Amino acid sequence: MMSCRDHLVRIGVFGHVGRFVSVDPVSFDRGSRVICRSGRGLEVGEVLAHTDRVAARGESDGSLLRRMTSEDELLWARLQKNRTAAFTACQALLESQQAEAALIDVETLFDAKTLYFYFLGVVPPEIQSTVDALAVAYESKAKIGDFATAVEHGCGPNCGTDEAEGCGSGSCSTCSLVASCKT
Repeated sequence: MMSCRDHLVRIGVFGHVGRFVSVDPVSFDRGSRVICRSGRGLEVGEVLAHTDRVAARGESDGSLLRRMTSEDELLWARLQKNRTAAFTACQALLESQQAEAALIDVETLFDAKTLYFYFLGVVPPEIQSTVDALAVAYESKAKIGDFATAVEHGCGPNCGTDEAEGCGSGSCSTCSLVASCKT
């Protein structure tokens, strides 16, 4: 595997393509599913190319943290299930309020801290406040906000060592998930 660290990665429901720099001296193959940190938070992305293959230099859109693991895929599937439920609930709310705005998609980030509702048309303020509450409810329903923080940072200070304040065992599943445990 080459050691090019700059990648073009597609993220988000609308397929934004950005330049992400790998935090490790690793390059990822086209089609690899990866976890990226963008300006919005942790996101799932798909590697499209190495930027040395195109003339794209300049500021990056974020960091490419790692390839998705099987545990990440399970978490992502759960987030997508909640995303679908949030879409259905929001659609029902709009219909009950006879709102003219059309819901076109719902997006959740991998960190489970943010849920985006995308509309066509103007969303009345009373609907917007209800949609905001709906976003909070679905993050709460997922009950993975703390887990997502652990995925991002490990179980606590010194994660993966005997001095860890989190699990301290160096072999917890969260440490394994973030590849922070000693081997």
